[in-house]
Amino acid sequence: MRSLYLGVALAPLLFATPSFAQAQQAPARQTAWEASRTRANDDVVVTGVAKARDRLDSATSTSSIDDVDVLRIGNTSINAIFRTIPGIRAEAGSGETLGNYTIRGLPMVSTGAKYLQFQEDGLPVLQIGDIVAFTPDHFMRFDFNVAQIESIRGGSASTFASNAPGGVINLISNTGEVEGGSVQVSTGLDYDSQRVDFSYGGHLSDTLRFHVGGFYREGEGVRDIGFEGHRGGQLRFNVTKDFDGGFFRIEGKLLDDRVPIYQSAPIAVSGTNDDPSYGDLPGFSIREGSLTSRNIGVIPYMTPDGTVAETDIQDGSHALVRSIGFQTRFNLGDWTITEHMRFSDQSGDQFFNFPVGLAPAASLPLAFGGRSGTIAYASGPQRGQAITNPASLNGNGVIAVTSLVNSQVDSLNNFTNDLRASRVWAVGGGDLTTTFGVYNATQDIAFDRQQITAFQDVVDGGNSALVDIINTDGTRRTQDGVYSWATNARTDVEYRILAPYASLNYRIGRLALGGSVRFETGEVRGETFGNTPTSSRAIDINGDGVLSEAEQTFGQTSSRIPVNYDYDYTSYSISANYRLSQSYSTFARYSSGGRAAGERILRTTAINPATGGLTNTDISYDPVDQAEVGVKFRTPGLFANVTGFWAEVGETNQQLRPDANGQTAFFLVTQGYEAIGAEFEGGIQRGPFSLTGSATLTSAEITEAADPALIGNTPRRQADMIFAMMPQYETNLFTVGASLVGTTESFSQDVNQLVMPGYTTVNAFLEVRPMERVVVSLYATNLLDEIALTEVSAPTLPATGVALARALPGRNISASLRLFF
Repeated sequence: MRSLYLGVALAPLLFATPSFAQAQQAPARQTAWEASRTRANDDVVVTGVAKARDRLDSATSTSSIDDVDVLRIGNTSINAIFRTIPGIRAEAGSGETLGNYTIRGLPMVSTGAKYLQFQEDGLPVLQIGDIVAFTPDHFMRFDFNVAQIESIRGGSASTFASNAPGGVINLISNTGEVEGGSVQVSTGLDYDSQRVDFSYGGHLSDTLRFHVGGFYREGEGVRDIGFEGHRGGQLRFNVTKDFDGGFFRIEGKLLDDRVPIYQSAPIAVSGTNDDPSYGDLPGFSIREGSLTSRNIGVIPYMTPDGTVAETDIQDGSHALVRSIGFQTRFNLGDWTITEHMRFSDQSGDQFFNFPVGLAPAASLPLAFGGRSGTIAYASGPQRGQAITNPASLNGNGVIAVTSLVNSQVDSLNNFTNDLRASRVWAVGGGDLTTTFGVYNATQDIAFDRQQITAFQDVVDGGNSALVDIINTDGTRRTQDGVYSWATNARTDVEYRILAPYASLNYRIGRLALGGSVRFETGEVRGETFGNTPTSSRAIDINGDGVLSEAEQTFGQTSSRIPVNYDYDYTSYSISANYRLSQSYSTFARYSSGGRAAGERILRTTAINPATGGLTNTDISYDPVDQAEVGVKFRTPGLFANVTGFWAEVGETNQQLRPDANGQTAFFLVTQGYEAIGAEFEGGIQRGPFSLTGSATLTSAEITEAADPALIGNTPRRQADMIFAMMPQYETNLFTVGASLVGTTESFSQDVNQLVMPGYTTVNAFLEVRPMERVVVSLYATNLLDEIALTEVSAPTLPATGVALARALPGRNISASLRLFF
């Protein structure tokens, strides 16, 4: 695979020969170098609307980021980029994937992106955005294929996309409009990372153009894990045939990439609930360290068919995508027809350690089994050695109770087809635009998952090791650090979606009135398997002829539960937009949408175990009602958008939080929420200086809950304000600037006791152009080395002074050299 990526990376150089260039003399077109020095025209929105239109004529809240500014963020992971989009709350504490996303005060009850849809070129990466441990960013990577990132928040997203009542974020590809390309080599200066990006495109004739690009990388990554956690890359291409009135395009993608997953880790906390103080534990940095370690390697597990296999945590999160699709637009009489289809073969595997609790090392044997004993290293260079003074182990005396989560994905394949027809009619002195469409999609969710309970010490530098408990008689309560193999589950379900939709937009003079409707129907078929209390069996995993207590806990997937239910709901949106002048417009919109219940409700009381139907049809989807009122202003060198919003949500979901014993577990939650707020986005450019920024103010509360004490509380991790800004100073020789992203304080859990502090991360960049077609860049992320907490599991200040939390990585510096041709 490595040779494939490197070979493709060199391929554009073969095309850049004199003979090829001579064949492209006429007409003169913008080159890739010129495009990199030109600001993108973001005055037109194409995402989440019936037809592309001027932003000031559209009753929607939209934003776009061009590829040049994305690179200047310094961290090009999907969740780091999306943190800078107005209104988007992106928790990026798990690394490049498994980020949590929501928008404009809609609740983040669990993980993933429940109310947002992530798209590539207008079609979703996953039909359901909150599959446990497989969020859409698992199958997405930013590289030089992306020309710009466009978002739409609320509004017409309810009726022009499925399962996206909150909004849509769309990665729009380069399609060969500019000539040439570039190659970039990047490296980490204070961390281990090497990456090569390439991009090349252009016209093969006046009516035929293409683009191809991708990347390959290797390295440990931004945290100290002690092994090469990042390895792999991506290749994407498209070929476009233009003709009178439209085009036909073929597009393809190959992603084969592995990244580590950074889960919760211990952090010291003191003070009070209202005014806590967070800091590093002795021997462990929450910003640089990870409990993912070189000393935790191959682990045995039982497959669904009852055989024993092995997996390696150093394989991390492996995404494998092979997709092919096409899109076309053409005229049929007075109608404009657009058709977009894509099939994505998506699979891979995933292995990470997820700490679910903490225990003092000195009392570990008594805490698990209620008997005295000793502890010893079970992996790493000190394997087999007794830990003689556990109370001072690593200077902190803490043991993490870890769930080693191992998933083998058979299929997260999806097929999507979106067909629509639009026509503009002259009616009563105005223009009436009518659009009719049919959306058809399938989504497989088929994977096996084992959760293996183990113990490990708390130390950074990639040095954490598994720990055994040994009884006083010398027998082992654990096996190579594993306490239990009891949890084993399988999911094999298919979702089928059919959604006809329509919209009307009438524009007369400065006034535009719009309305749209979407009829969503779905079929959910399949089965799930889980453990029963009597389904465990004993296996001599190491073949020594002696069964440890842990070797008697292997779970088998023996309890089959069918899944067999249908759902339907109707979404609608009505709007008015008034163009006050060339520079000003104002709009108002009311929308009612929904989000179909996904994989989260499977294996819960929501499913009848005998029939596979829903025990309560009301939880087949989560309704979302929204209202927006906004003002937009645009003039050369200055723009500003202000939108007030209101949202009401009813949600059923699984929530991961501590139980009464402090151990993290899943709970089925059914609650209602309401949010009101305002969103600001603006930018100014004066000569070489420019500044763009955004801020979202939100007041949210829980309006319905099984626990009456929660009603009126603020949803967990919902801040009063999130904000971002990017000041830049640009000359022909250099560009210097920063990207600042922050949040005010919030509560760790719905009980509204323990406060999570606000933070501001500063990413700085310097780009130097020493000669034509050459760019040398320096990037620093989290320049001030801020402790930026995105999650704290404890609901109240822990008496032990130690909690589990997720934090953004600390300061990291990288450099790159980019050559254009």
